Amino acid sequence: MNSYLDKFNDSIKNTIFFKLPPESQEFIKEKSMLLKFSFSEIKQIVDITRDLEMWNEQSIMEIFPQHDQKKVVFTRLKKAYEDLRSKPNSYENFELKNIPKEQKYTFKTADKEGFGLGLCPVASEKTRCCNLLTLDAVESCGFDCSYCSIQSFYNQNTITFDSGFKDKLLNLQLDQNKTYHIGTGQASDSLMFGNREGVLDALFEFARTNPNVILEFKTKSDNIKYFLENDVPKNILCTWSMNTTTIIENEEHLAASLDKRIRSARKVADKGVKVGFHFHPIVEYDGYLQEYKEVYDRLINEFALDEVALVSFGTLTFIKPVIKKLRDREFRSKITQMPLEDASGKSSYPDSTKVEMFKHAYESFAPWHGKVFFYLCMEEHHMWAKTFGYQYSTNNDFERAMLSSYANKLDMQYLI
Repeated sequence: MNSYLDKFNDSIKNTIFFKLPPESQEFIKEKSMLLKFSFSEIKQIVDITRDLEMWNEQSIMEIFPQHDQKKVVFTRLKKAYEDLRSKPNSYENFELKNIPKEQKYTFKTADKEGFGLGLCPVASEKTRCCNLLTLDAVESCGFDCSYCSIQSFYNQNTITFDSGFKDKLLNLQLDQNKTYHIGTGQASDSLMFGNREGVLDALFEFARTNPNVILEFKTKSDNIKYFLENDVPKNILCTWSMNTTTIIENEEHLAASLDKRIRSARKVADKGVKVGFHFHPIVEYDGYLQEYKEVYDRLINEFALDEVALVSFGTLTFIKPVIKKLRDREFRSKITQMPLEDASGKSSYPDSTKVEMFKHAYESFAPWHGKVFFYLCMEEHHMWAKTFGYQYSTNNDFERAMLSSYANKLDMQYLI
């Protein structure tokens, strides 16, 4: 008995066992002592217990099979768990837990070592990538989106500004005979902190002095004060990450509401700035296609073709550290309650689900076809043909098509 207790205690090390409710801890220990679960099985049961709690589903006690054979019990438990994964999520009776009501973080400035144009952090040879370059003036984000990977790389409660950002930006050497597409919303939200530490002053001046750069600000905020109060260089794009009200209210905590995002985009477009919309992630749940269609239709009705440069689609894609980080948080989310399949070394929806969501989205935007640039973000090559009916042979072909379309929309010369 004691030898197995030692084995059990070793098994729960480096797991989230002690973050589970006391009654769940006691139940897992009791069943493990009775059935003599292996090291791997105990770790899986701990994760299952945490997931059920996070998803606001039945508890481990409620779905645990009644049987005296370990193999039968574990097989049936895994099946019950996977059955919950495979059915479309429902937010109908979902209750949030431990979600902050307001943004609480501290600011600091630091002399960031090194500086230059970074590659998109999710770029991969196995997926079709637009070769986006990044400028990260700020690290970490004040929003609390449950699916976000930023929280896996930075201290979520500390917002860090590069004290030397302006000077480094001024000294950045670019080829003036080449068109660049640079984004600022990869390590943080582009606009939520406004012009703090002079970040937007520096970026706007950078855009003015480098007319061959297409500079994209990507946001989930409605903090557009700087854009409204200043002259905006024509080579700046302002884009919004969009989602349905169901996902915004339950998973995109502290971010601006759908109405606020659309109103902000409308005001920026009214000033003559070209806008764009990123539907990333599209999330499957009961009735999701209809609710997303309502958002697509609203954008078509509220924005003219010449105001919109781009629309992108993408979905949930996880690496193991992000899933581990989510399980480590004591909150509720339906995000990981999805059938996870391998997607070029990461985990995502099955291809059939992706085709459904992406094709539906693209067909919903039929009035904008040929006038707005559409693309998939972080998706495998074959998904393009299934969504759009065509695909690019290489990342460079994709990049050239994107830059040519953006330059045309911005009334810029495209320099290859």
